[in-house]
Amino acid sequence: MSAISDLAGFSLDEFIVRQQLPASFAATATDYFLPLAQWVNRQVSTRPGPAFVLGINGAQGAGKSTLAAFLADYLPAQYGYIVAAVSIDDLYLPKAAREALAQTVHPLLATRGVPGTHDPAMGQALIKQLQALGAGESLRLPRFDKLQDDPLPADQWPVVTGPVDVILFEGWCVGSQPVGESTLAEPLNDLEKTRDADGRWRKFVNTQLGGDYQALFAMLDALVFMAVPEFACVCRWRTEQEHKLRAAHAKGDDRGSAPGMNDDQLAEFVQYFERITLHNLAVLPQQADVVLRLGQDHQPIAVDYRG
Repeated sequence: MSAISDLAGFSLDEFIVRQQLPASFAATATDYFLPLAQWVNRQVSTRPGPAFVLGINGAQGAGKSTLAAFLADYLPAQYGYIVAAVSIDDLYLPKAAREALAQTVHPLLATRGVPGTHDPAMGQALIKQLQALGAGESLRLPRFDKLQDDPLPADQWPVVTGPVDVILFEGWCVGSQPVGESTLAEPLNDLEKTRDADGRWRKFVNTQLGGDYQALFAMLDALVFMAVPEFACVCRWRTEQEHKLRAAHAKGDDRGSAPGMNDDQLAEFVQYFERITLHNLAVLPQQADVVLRLGQDHQPIAVDYRG
């Protein structure tokens, strides 16, 4: 029997079904996610003060959402913690605000994803509110509707009741730092070359990342970095994921999720994130508290604990 299959309130088999994961995930959970959860417990149980804020960074398709979902289910079941889970995707600016940025700063800012298309001040306020939440007090957690490209109405946001012990904050740029300004002069990929020839977009994104985003990331107590082997994996994994969605949609067993981008659109889309993702791969392995390294097959192959 798995070490994590017989906990009161947590079933690994049910988690795998609910998250639509392959059966092979059981080994990943036992070998990597369970020890990480135990590490989190040691951090939480040995520090005084407000809720422990754990950042989870990883490129698109690295598995951040799956890790956050596992911790959000396992930590309460095993340790009785109250956990609040938030994604940086939940902090996206409304569509109208991004369209205004597209008109006044650069057209590429209409597409959500990069720094400058979130509300980092909202994230700071949310973490402060969660850490101050008393027993029996409740707070709604923001949620963004990607199909509508706008935040969900507040009355549809999930509710957490305090006191909160752990705040999980995941996102592709959580904990990221701006790149050196001198590196922005030359375009990195076709997107930057053809649609940001003068560099205004990438300079704006980098400036935003160096501003209020750093104040938000300074609120992290620890950072987990899910390190992909190379950037080429990001496009490949996203493309495989999209193909599976299309196949499920064609068979009618995708629970209503329609496929999104074709292969060419995906190849362009991941270029929005390439510059910061490459910088993360260069610097975060030396800075993160936990580095979970992934192999070419998308599976974890090693983990380093630094904190």
